[in-house]
Amino acid sequence: MTSFVLPHEVHGDGAHKVFAVHGWFADRSAYAPVLPDLDRAAFSYALVDLRGYGDARDTAGAYTTAEAAGDLVELADRLGWARFSVVGHSMGGAVAQRLAAVVPDRLRRIVGVSPVPASGVPLAGEQVALFTDAAHKPENRRAIIDFTTGGRRPAAWLDRMVARSLECSDAKALRAWLDSWAGEDFHADVEGSEVPALAVAGGLDPALSPEVLRQTWLAWYPRGELVALPFAGHYAMDECPLELIRVIEDFLRADAEAPAPEPVGAGESGPA
Repeated sequence: MTSFVLPHEVHGDGAHKVFAVHGWFADRSAYAPVLPDLDRAAFSYALVDLRGYGDARDTAGAYTTAEAAGDLVELADRLGWARFSVVGHSMGGAVAQRLAAVVPDRLRRIVGVSPVPASGVPLAGEQVALFTDAAHKPENRRAIIDFTTGGRRPAAWLDRMVARSLECSDAKALRAWLDSWAGEDFHADVEGSEVPALAVAGGLDPALSPEVLRQTWLAWYPRGELVALPFAGHYAMDECPLELIRVIEDFLRADAEAPAPEPVGAGESGPA
């Protein structure tokens, strides 16, 4: 029996290997806005499609963050990556933290861009129907994207984000993923982890705000840092790609194994 290989594409040939993991409403194309300006000499970025998305849209699975972490370890082995960093957006941030729980010795650094905390995101009241029905209701996806970007983005952009989401995701898989990233609490498995961990929060995102990440991410990771991007919401790749690249790559360069200049601070940051 052959094991499943996550669909992926590699950009760059740098010594520092980095996985980029997308969120709930996207596939690997979520990172398209940042691709032209990545440092491909210092880093090798592998963009992946999780099960149920993109080129893996029809792939069966449990659709959980734990399964995704296992898929990434399998891919790292196939790529010959003994050690690597992980950048994860939203749900992908929870996947990155799962890796910190299961293979901390192989992780150089993790970055969560508006990351879902390892404690999950309990839904209540009207949120339950809004999120659960988003699997088959485009208007729900649009409302969620609009809310998490502070209600400040153009209508055409919201429509484009929804159209991309519908095209790249399987509805049943998307619904199953919700139960994992929102409902599972594994923070006890990562609390106290020594893996350097950066959270990037959008100042316009009321759901996964800087304050939420101070209370979760910074409380769990002794080597945790937080940077707030004041003019971004939940989708920093689209909303402020250049600022995001600078923050992420400064953090990755600080790794002891990376022969690169000292990072220059940006935004709000501080150790836990």
